[in-house]
Amino acid sequence: MAEPTLLGPQDPPPFTVIGAQGASPYLLIADHAGQAVPAALDQLGLPQAELDRHIGWDIGIAGTTRALAALLDATAILQTYSRLVIDCNRPLDAPGSIASVSDGTDIAANVAANPQQRAQRAAEIFQPYHDAIRGQLDARAARGQPTILIAMHSFTPVFAGIVRPWHAGVLYQRDARLAHALKPLLEAEGLTVGDNEPYAVSDATDYAIPVHGEARGLVHLELEIRQDLIATDEGQRAWAQRLARLFTRLAPDFTPQP
Repeated sequence: MAEPTLLGPQDPPPFTVIGAQGASPYLLIADHAGQAVPAALDQLGLPQAELDRHIGWDIGIAGTTRALAALLDATAILQTYSRLVIDCNRPLDAPGSIASVSDGTDIAANVAANPQQRAQRAAEIFQPYHDAIRGQLDARAARGQPTILIAMHSFTPVFAGIVRPWHAGVLYQRDARLAHALKPLLEAEGLTVGDNEPYAVSDATDYAIPVHGEARGLVHLELEIRQDLIATDEGQRAWAQRLARLFTRLAPDFTPQP
């Protein structure tokens, strides 16, 4: 008898690839784009209102990433499932990989998940998403297409009662080149930009940038946008247009020139 699977025929695939043959040097990834929960997990025992909060996904980032990909003619890979099912930007051994509590909300279904169930989430959601990123990166390298990796994220304006003043943040760990090139361009537009704020990339807390960016020696950036600025279609389009303009300006500085 075949082993039972987590994802059933009614569940969406764990990722979506947009513009697979995009000519842009930019490859966009969105680890927290979706808020789906496998039917077998019964919404993790949570009301939809909790999944709609910032704990369930990165509000506004899916629409912003899709719009930006279209403007740049870039490939984008969007993760489908809620970060509460499994966080696709956490190492599998990190405490936040399958969170038991998030911003005051208990996730009882995660506390109760046994090792086999946790392994299913990794095998059926985490690994296929990251395999898709690896596949795109390998294909681009094989055809000699330069890659600038952008991990798209959004952050809540207030966390733990503390107001976050930044409109956006540029995040990095070992390579700050692109972050420090973009930051003054955003500031020139009147924006308050965090330098490794409101988060910073690290091997202990992040997966995508260390594994797909740093390990391959790619120019990269983790970009955070405040959620109230991209909560609407209008805001998403405005940020996509801004980023497309600035990324286009920066691309020649970070890609080989003929």
